[in-house]
Amino acid sequence: MQPVPRCGAVTQPRACQEQEDSLREVTLSTQRLRVLPPAVLSNPMLESLDLDRNKLRSITGISKLCNLKKLILSKNEIVDFPNEIQSLVCLEKLELNQNQIRVIPEGIFSHLPRLKHLRLNNNRLGALPRDLAACRGSLQYLNISNNLFRTFPQPVLQLAHLQELHIQNNGLRQLPRELFQGQSLKMFKANGNPLREPPSEVCAGGIQQIRNYFNQLQHNSGQEDKRVKTMFLGASLAGKSTICKSLKQGQTKLVPKEERTVGIEISEFRIEDFTFLFWDFAGQLEYYMTHHVFITPQALVVLVINLHMYQTNDKTFKDLVGFWINNLSMRVPNSVVLPVGTHVDCCREEEVEEKRRDIMAKITAMLMERKSNLAHFINNLEGSEEPEFYMDQWERLKEMENCTLTILNLVAVNCTDHRDIKKLEATILEHVKNEELFPEVVRVLPPVYRQVEAAIIDIAQSEEMADHGMMDFQYLLSKLSHYKHLANLGRELLQDILRYLHRIGLVVWYEEIKHLESTVFLQPTFLITMFKLLVRYRLVQQLESISVDTLIGEHATIRDRSNWVWTFKSKAMLCHRAVRALVKHQLCLEGMQEVFEEIMGHGPHRGRGKLFSLLEHFELCLEVRHTEALNPQATEFVPGKLWETTRGQGESWYLFPTYLNQTEEVSEVWGGDHPEDLHIRVYFSPEIPEGFFQRFLVKACSFYSTHWVAKATCLLICNGKPLLIKENNQRAYSYLELRYRKPAGRTGFQFAWDFLMAVVFIVQKLAEEWPGLHMCVKTPCRTAGCPAELIWPDMDGTNTMTKEDVKTCGTCGHRFGTELLLPKVPRELEEPPSQPSAHYYVTSYGTTTFGTSSIHVNKQVRRLPPPLGQGPTLMARLILSPPCLK
Repeated sequence: MQPVPRCGAVTQPRACQEQEDSLREVTLSTQRLRVLPPAVLSNPMLESLDLDRNKLRSITGISKLCNLKKLILSKNEIVDFPNEIQSLVCLEKLELNQNQIRVIPEGIFSHLPRLKHLRLNNNRLGALPRDLAACRGSLQYLNISNNLFRTFPQPVLQLAHLQELHIQNNGLRQLPRELFQGQSLKMFKANGNPLREPPSEVCAGGIQQIRNYFNQLQHNSGQEDKRVKTMFLGASLAGKSTICKSLKQGQTKLVPKEERTVGIEISEFRIEDFTFLFWDFAGQLEYYMTHHVFITPQALVVLVINLHMYQTNDKTFKDLVGFWINNLSMRVPNSVVLPVGTHVDCCREEEVEEKRRDIMAKITAMLMERKSNLAHFINNLEGSEEPEFYMDQWERLKEMENCTLTILNLVAVNCTDHRDIKKLEATILEHVKNEELFPEVVRVLPPVYRQVEAAIIDIAQSEEMADHGMMDFQYLLSKLSHYKHLANLGRELLQDILRYLHRIGLVVWYEEIKHLESTVFLQPTFLITMFKLLVRYRLVQQLESISVDTLIGEHATIRDRSNWVWTFKSKAMLCHRAVRALVKHQLCLEGMQEVFEEIMGHGPHRGRGKLFSLLEHFELCLEVRHTEALNPQATEFVPGKLWETTRGQGESWYLFPTYLNQTEEVSEVWGGDHPEDLHIRVYFSPEIPEGFFQRFLVKACSFYSTHWVAKATCLLICNGKPLLIKENNQRAYSYLELRYRKPAGRTGFQFAWDFLMAVVFIVQKLAEEWPGLHMCVKTPCRTAGCPAELIWPDMDGTNTMTKEDVKTCGTCGHRFGTELLLPKVPRELEEPPSQPSAHYYVTSYGTTTFGTSSIHVNKQVRRLPPPLGQGPTLMARLILSPPCLK
């Protein structure tokens, strides 16, 4: 007797397999479930169950699924840890992240001997159960980040096979050395904790650096290092340099106007047992483009305000105070800010007090407005019918809500009065001693860290050291080995210590930049001098002043110089010769011409040099080459092998987006907006950061070599298809607008959305450098005059945004093919889409709800006479059912 096939026929093995797979794996994500469906609980074959983004508070009956290996319960409403999970003895993967769990009871994990993967991040946990150690033979991945741990959970130390551990954004101050004694751990993330031992700067170096750190501590007791990075910010001529130098020298030190800061100046001094590293930032807007390189968290920000120039009106506040508060809120939202009012000797006493109250009141109002805006965004997402589609955005907003600037009371200072300088010094010292404000000011370091630091300072200050302070890594190692206690200093340990000193701002070492990996800047000020060569105030005047001798040395003429000036004014571009001549001119003025070849490369066309490696790494300029004929000397392309491009013989040009003007060239090439364009907007709150669009241009144009750019517009070309990006940066209405000509066919839509999404991800990646910046993508309704916008669901890269073919605007009532609004490839376009089971309903204030419509639509269409020269126009209200518009 022949066995009967389980699916009824031998000829249907694929159908059999698909049916078995559907029984073993079930996905019920984003279904608004509040209880588990009986059909799921009655399936004993089930091995994988995805319940992500629902409304579950309990999972009663889950114990029946005795063969379950994978259970996803992330982004639900679970408060009490489900006890029934202990019955799932086959479980290998468990995800309960982004719930509201506070306690995990004992006796759960002792029944899960096969558990390999556990996600508990973004809950309210402060401890882990002891029986988690029962998973010591199986657990490989553990994520407990974004919880409330203040001490390291001891059961984790017994997980002998743990390979990946995430504990970011908790309240940990110390890590146990036992965690790093084994060799199983391959990935470890701990940023966002107020760590002292090891310091965050050590943890940022990775597992091996942490192991080396603890190995050094085993041989010697740790030393406490109390160090505070202090950043002086403020508008031009506010008195930052005067305050900085007066504090350092312990007496009044007025800085003349002609000696004001150009770029950034760095100095160090001590008050009691605290070491202060002062960073004095220039106030001119041209220099702000370089600030993002050096503005770091966990620093004291001294915001210097010229009270004599300050007027109690909104414009002056924005220019002298609001600009800096806004950018700090976006860039380093957890910073501590000490406002310091200067030039009080030019003001009456009652005037000083009036301005002090006005400044503090307006800063408070700014922070309250930010808090209110965040609450509004959160309420919009929570108020939608399907908030689970926005869980990632909601989580991000909640994190931002908990990050806010700490604004200290304004200190008014007369810079000509020694007593006021001492009063400011005492105020600063009082604040940095406050552990609530500065939990990371104390770091525990092995003695060798301090010994290497002291030796580097000694080398940098020695007579044989050139002013530029650049030194080859290997030569530095040999120099250090001559110092007492450092004879056995190895390459790996020096790398660790340099990484630490780089992160605290004492030296600069960019090991990730190919042309700079072997160069250590013992004097960070010279690195800033390099930035100042091309990113500076009044650069055109510097170009015009290049001497004839310098021009001749670069094989250029006065006419060439005039062309350089014209091209720079009109296109913000400089050719390689122009840059060499400008840099040589600037270095001669500073008496540092001996480093010209090293930072620019040897010869007009040989080598990139250090300067352009820096500028391109920090997205301050972009190398542009003229398109030429095919190169017969180019190397052969072999699939699977690295292909090296051959540098053409034409002269390189460099685009500096900071200096771009707004021209009509981009608009002319684009040809004007069309109503049928695919059209999305990327909104920013509170605003698009200063310099953001310019850095975006460098990133995007490096991907798409054919492009046109202007101050606030950019046209990218890919496979002959144009994509327009426009910046609109108004208060409460800041966005980047992306437009693409309406494509035809499935292939056209696929390419269009791939192109758009690639650009959106570039924007998204860049925005991550501003932790206090909220970004949201919306699609405007395609009906002319309709103010509604569709807010995009989370972009997690794993799920399609929607499976629906049609979206309906809740404001004008029109229906559109989804491929016109969201990344989606349409069905066969010649066939009308089937009636969807659910719609987007888009409100005029930008929120979206999901679900079946409760509006009954009458199929009546009233056609109006078309305007002259146009086709038929359709007027629709919610009581009408207009046809699907493509």
